[in-house]
Amino acid sequence: MKRIEDYVISIPDFPEPGVIFRDVTGILEDADGLQLAVDLMQERIKDVDFDIIVGPESRGFIFGVPLAYNLHKPFIPVRKAGKLPRETAAVEYALEYGTGTLEIHKESIRPGQRVVIVDDLIATGGTNQGIIKLVEELGGVVVKAVFLMELKGLKGREKLKGYDVESVIQYEGN
Repeated sequence: MKRIEDYVISIPDFPEPGVIFRDVTGILEDADGLQLAVDLMQERIKDVDFDIIVGPESRGFIFGVPLAYNLHKPFIPVRKAGKLPRETAAVEYALEYGTGTLEIHKESIRPGQRVVIVDDLIATGGTNQGIIKLVEELGGVVVKAVFLMELKGLKGREKLKGYDVESVIQYEGN
């Protein structure tokens, strides 16, 4: 049986020399790989008391929705600015070369709701820091953040100090 790491395609020197790109589509393109990824992420939240799963566009949707379905929990999307039709809360977050804006429907999270954040990757932590800020501004409580992959060299976990953070696969570099 293959390990989850065996489904990740490592592409050297992309997008620039010296970087090894960890391509999650190798997991998505294989039914066994996708099932294994969802199962391994679900294992990390099986004993967590929570109300909703929040995931960012777009790969957070890919992994968050099957987890929400399996656990019979709502899934709340976090999207780029201008993509949600109802009243939103927004936060600006740091990108590698600039900033971006994330939005969530204001009524999607009620005060006191316990939230699990799900995404494919934690790298610099900027996106996830922004999601936490949105959740907390709406009165939610982040009880766990689960990632399929972590690039430890980019130290994203440090931006999430004080939160329960777990990743399925960890790569030492960036």
